[in-house]
Amino acid sequence: MMTRELSRKEVIIPIAKSNAELIVNSAHTHISNVNKYLKNSKSDIVADFIQITNNGIIITMNKLANTLDLSTIKKFLKNINNINSDLIEGPCLPKSKSYMKIIGFPYKIE
Repeated sequence: MMTRELSRKEVIIPIAKSNAELIVNSAHTHISNVNKYLKNSKSDIVADFIQITNNGIIITMNKLANTLDLSTIKKFLKNINNINSDLIEGPCLPKSKSYMKIIGFPYKIE
């Protein structure tokens, strides 16, 4: 069974569920506006789509975002009219840790 893991090309924005639904309902306009903000800041990344999660939204980009891109996205989100900007935390990149679980050591009994 395969599961989808977080991509480094995603930007996670923790946001209240009511605000996230408002953003996703008009995602096509928000994607184009995010891309305008990124273009005005002379960034070479492009937002592809927005999806909703349990604790916010995820914006998928064509390339890895840097801190300037994250601040540009935050500035855009604070300027949306219909949402409460106090409930928006700063966007961040996904953080995941890899680990290996050792389930046993082979040994020989004599």
